[in-house]
Amino acid sequence: MAAKRKVPFGAWPSPLSAEAVAEGSVRLGGLALDGKDVYWVESRPAEQGRLALLRKRDGGAVEEVVAAPYSVRTRVHEYGGGAFAVAGDLVIFANDADQRLYRIDTSRPTPWQAEVLTPTQGLRYADLQIDRRLGRVICVAERARTGGEPENFLASVSLASGEVSVLASGADFYAFPRFDPAGNRLAFLCWNHPAMPWDACELHVADIGADGSLAPAAKVAGGADESIFQPAWSPTGVLHFTSDRSGFANLYRTNADGTQACLCSAEAEFATPLWVFGLSTYAWLDGETIVCIFQKSGFWHLATLATQTGQLDTVATDLTDLGSVSAHDGRALFVGGSAATAPALYSLSARSREVQLFHRSSPAPVAAAAIAQPRAISYPTSDGATAHGLFYLPQNPDCEASAAERPPLLVICHGGPTGSTSTSLSLTIQFWASRGFAVLDVNYRGSTGYGRAYRKALDGQWGIVDVQDCVAGAQMLAAQGLVDGKRMAIRGSSAGGFTVLCALAFHHTFAAGASYYGVSDLEALAQDTHKFESRYLDSLVGPYPERRDLYRARSPIHAAERLSCPVIFFQGLQDRVVPPAQAENMVAALRSRGLAAPLVTFPDEQHGFRRKETIVRALGDELAFYREVFGIEAEKADG
Repeated sequence: MAAKRKVPFGAWPSPLSAEAVAEGSVRLGGLALDGKDVYWVESRPAEQGRLALLRKRDGGAVEEVVAAPYSVRTRVHEYGGGAFAVAGDLVIFANDADQRLYRIDTSRPTPWQAEVLTPTQGLRYADLQIDRRLGRVICVAERARTGGEPENFLASVSLASGEVSVLASGADFYAFPRFDPAGNRLAFLCWNHPAMPWDACELHVADIGADGSLAPAAKVAGGADESIFQPAWSPTGVLHFTSDRSGFANLYRTNADGTQACLCSAEAEFATPLWVFGLSTYAWLDGETIVCIFQKSGFWHLATLATQTGQLDTVATDLTDLGSVSAHDGRALFVGGSAATAPALYSLSARSREVQLFHRSSPAPVAAAAIAQPRAISYPTSDGATAHGLFYLPQNPDCEASAAERPPLLVICHGGPTGSTSTSLSLTIQFWASRGFAVLDVNYRGSTGYGRAYRKALDGQWGIVDVQDCVAGAQMLAAQGLVDGKRMAIRGSSAGGFTVLCALAFHHTFAAGASYYGVSDLEALAQDTHKFESRYLDSLVGPYPERRDLYRARSPIHAAERLSCPVIFFQGLQDRVVPPAQAENMVAALRSRGLAAPLVTFPDEQHGFRRKETIVRALGDELAFYREVFGIEAEKADG
């Protein structure tokens, strides 16, 4: 083995280019089983972020069901999800460009043609469920209204005519319409402003009439201090769901007398925040066995649960990041990843209990020996609390720095802020680690995977405790001599961008920062954002305008004079979640003080970057920015 070259941290030539990161950043989701057919959605960064619908039949090759120019994406709640449904030869999907529903008959010869189902009428559709018995699609619909928030309701869409009728309305939000195996009852979730679904929502059940209409719905579970997730019916028609009433989101079933029973009490999370539709953390392998995933201390685990005894048996696997669970006839499919492997599709057999790779979208762009492995860390933070994160040391098969040098540090703030870091292979993190940067990916207070109390610790404290946790983690690593305390930067997107700007404005730990479509003005956000999050700040900060003082005191835009280091901004100009003015105004305020504040805009991007050319440009510019700030001279152009 050849000796490694001595190259300063941050200047290492890397085998992982920005192009490879973009091409390998394929996202999988929307997994669905129809008999032995497996369907899923796959992002295509090289095709301007288009979402393709793919299918793999038993023993067959992968087929592209929905091809270009169509993109399987809905904009309900802006974040979408649940954009397709299948039943036999029928495929229904929402198309990104016009938000209309289309149908494909896969019994016809290929190439399959998409036929429009719904007329253009200012509607969006999500969480699609095909009701073959009554010839319709049941879904969540969102109707634009002039001069006010959109209207959300449960809808029925005729498969014959495309006519849309209202099944249930009156609540601010709906999700998870699911009918029982006999098609006689419909379960669904609903909630109202100012709650977010992971804080408070209700589970309702309504009888379905002969004409398809719903009888008055009865509340089954949920309330002001309880979050319900994924109502689902067993093969025998018993309603199940998760509830965090115990402090952790555990699985429950409804009994014949209307009461509920916890299937397995555990200090673990069998749910995930309802940011998008169509999420699934459990499914039935057979009539008495559930395959499920749960998150504990930041890591996901795969298990089977015996519904009669409550016996929870963990399935041995190296996968630590799991999602999109679906099952049929003794076989489960799910998305899984680990620190060494990007997310891929895996299968679990009820008979053998073996986990096998089902489909990987693309080969790993980096060799296993070049992958920086994360170390889970917990550390003390403010108010005697404990924060968590994943720490990555620099890793490169060809380079090392001198023993006396310490690496620069990048602290990453995940978005949400209700969310968590991923333990799957992150090519973005590897991009930095392979160039000689250490990385701390923080699960600050407010993150999921540690119970309701840890998540609720951010209530009223956004911009304070999340920032303190990021600062404390960086300071601890510097104090231990693991990183260079004078060369620490902080980066984040969306809500994570707000944490970045607060850390730079109200603390002096970091020497640089990068904000990806981040929030700089809480008051402006409260006045100008989309419906789903329009009251989110009530819990994170306080009611507006009653606590306008807090909104102004916490906003980096009003503390620009306290910020003394360079910051780079990245912004999509089509962003409706965090409007471009949030970045533009902050940049103007910093430049007026003579600070370096590059602003990189992308005319065709929305909230979250999807296009290959965008990802490549952003990574290259951010790398050049840090190297300039930290005085790092690379041997050659590297991006």
